[in-house]
Amino acid sequence: MSTLRIALVFALACTATAALAEDEVNVSVGGTLTGKPLALHGHDPVAYFTDGRPVLGSAEHASVYQDATYYFASAAHRATFEANPAKYAPQYGGFCAYGASVGKKFDGHPAVFLVRDGKLYLNLAPAIAEKFSADVAGHIARADAQWATIRSRPAGSL
Repeated sequence: MSTLRIALVFALACTATAALAEDEVNVSVGGTLTGKPLALHGHDPVAYFTDGRPVLGSAEHASVYQDATYYFASAAHRATFEANPAKYAPQYGGFCAYGASVGKKFDGHPAVFLVRDGKLYLNLAPAIAEKFSADVAGHIARADAQWATIRSRPAGSL
């Protein structure tokens, strides 16, 4: 098989994998060594809880959850995540929490976050986070209700 053909097969495989994960998890374009697309723009989900801030992870400490690859800053953070991934993975698949509350899937920016009641919420931008913060409980309730409907739908169809 020619090098070009191998490259095309790899590119198609990465695209197909991203298409499967994109419905429920906000993933970055491109591939990872796991063959699954990258979640949280490469940030360590456990660090939001332990460090109180976004921290870039490393491919050296990667784990796959819900067809997406999460990177971690350390092996200890990866082990913590793997023991209870639902606790540390961002709500609404890492899509914007405010967006989910209005039935949309917008990118969740890793630096625009809120940890509340042991859950991680991302928002698109600081201005959107301000809207979300005006009624956090109400927006979470609406997002939870909307997520049941939009979870498996491609972002572009909403």
